[in-house]
Amino acid sequence: MMEQFKKGIFYTALGKYSIVVVQLLVTALLARLLTPNEMGIVSAVNVFLVFFQLLADFGIGPAIIQNKNLTNKEVNGIFSFSLYIAFGLSILFIFLGYPMSRFYGNDVFIPISMILAIAVFFYGILVVPQSIILKEQNFKLVNLTTLAGAVVSGIVSITLALLGFSYYSLIIGNTAKAATLFIVFYMKTETKISLKFSWAPLKKIYAFSRNQFLFNFINYFSRNLDKLLIGRYFSQSALGYYDRAYQISLYPNQVLTSLVTSVIHPILSDYESEKERIKKVYLRISNLLATLGMPLSVFLIFSADDIIYFLAGEQWAGSVPVFQILALSVWVQMILSSTGGIFQSGNRTDLLLLSGILSTVANVAGIIAGILLGQIEYVAVFLVISFSLNFIQANILLMKIMFKSTLLEFFSVLKKPLILAVMQALAFYFLPDLNYNVFINLVIQGLLFLSVWLLGLWLTGEMKRLKQEIQRAKGVA
Repeated sequence: MMEQFKKGIFYTALGKYSIVVVQLLVTALLARLLTPNEMGIVSAVNVFLVFFQLLADFGIGPAIIQNKNLTNKEVNGIFSFSLYIAFGLSILFIFLGYPMSRFYGNDVFIPISMILAIAVFFYGILVVPQSIILKEQNFKLVNLTTLAGAVVSGIVSITLALLGFSYYSLIIGNTAKAATLFIVFYMKTETKISLKFSWAPLKKIYAFSRNQFLFNFINYFSRNLDKLLIGRYFSQSALGYYDRAYQISLYPNQVLTSLVTSVIHPILSDYESEKERIKKVYLRISNLLATLGMPLSVFLIFSADDIIYFLAGEQWAGSVPVFQILALSVWVQMILSSTGGIFQSGNRTDLLLLSGILSTVANVAGIIAGILLGQIEYVAVFLVISFSLNFIQANILLMKIMFKSTLLEFFSVLKKPLILAVMQALAFYFLPDLNYNVFINLVIQGLLFLSVWLLGLWLTGEMKRLKQEIQRAKGVA
């Protein structure tokens, strides 16, 4: 199993790091070419695009990965079903622009929805081919293809932005990305398009996909209601500032957590009945993510203004306070993002669904409270509180119900990472004000972070533990 993780993480790291570099470059350029209002318009319509992607997936993707008994014919039948679903949703998305324009008070959403309907179709029909490749654990192909999609999207978006296409540059770039992903995934699998499909294979994956879909459906509202309401009751500019801060706060997940979480389910699904083995993997992953995430959260809080200015420019100063607040929850979200794959691996999507319901209640309550107080900073504060509550409930479901263990066993792996975070807080608190340019400031702060982190690893004994983990992985290879 460790050999599978090693290969999966290697190719995932190659793909994810490359994608993040591409995204950072593209975002930095577009943030300087487009205004917060233009970016806010795209953020507003993306809320609905993500929802339609959710409907198109229908929980089919993870169900195909989990079920080891599906034949090629049955998979083709599921693919045919997804084709009809994708086509119907794309037609519906064309007409969605009219109610969207009334909701936001801006007619620009009518032509935007017509273009994005194409993206909805491609995102819908790539689910099955992509899941087949993940089931085969061909992480190299998945990540290189995703990187290619990001590059295509970036080139198209930047070119059109330079030509004065405004927010359409991002819309068309996203559509080009969806088309690229589908073409490559489809060509690399044996899936066949057929106008006929049978309900039989859908029945085989129904129980798993139902819970997965319901979780995704509920989780969508808990993760996107903030953007929906900010765009409606504040302004597109406020949404632009908020969304930029939120997206940058997700980069640690993209760079660090996704290396592990994207391979958890495809690999651990083979050990569905071995709950003790899955628990040990989860605790090791949580310790690693906390060792990285807790100190990183402190660094992001103290370096927020330089990070925002470097990645987006000084016109995005309104994103700084929101980013500082959200940075408090970076380590929480890093660990939380791994729990979904653990629930799936143990075939407990029922617990995943329950966790999603509880998360939605907390997130929606927090978002509404922040909206009522009238500032995007308050929305961020209440989201951090709700993320913390969700962190606790998810681990109660995992440790006490799925693993038949205790929360103390889980929290014991967080003690040393907490010490590392306290050391970072003290170091940055006593760091004098830096009056250099943004890049030099970040270099100094980054070197301080790295030095204190390495010192903390040595003092707590975590350095020795990490070396043992590396040697163990090499031994498995």
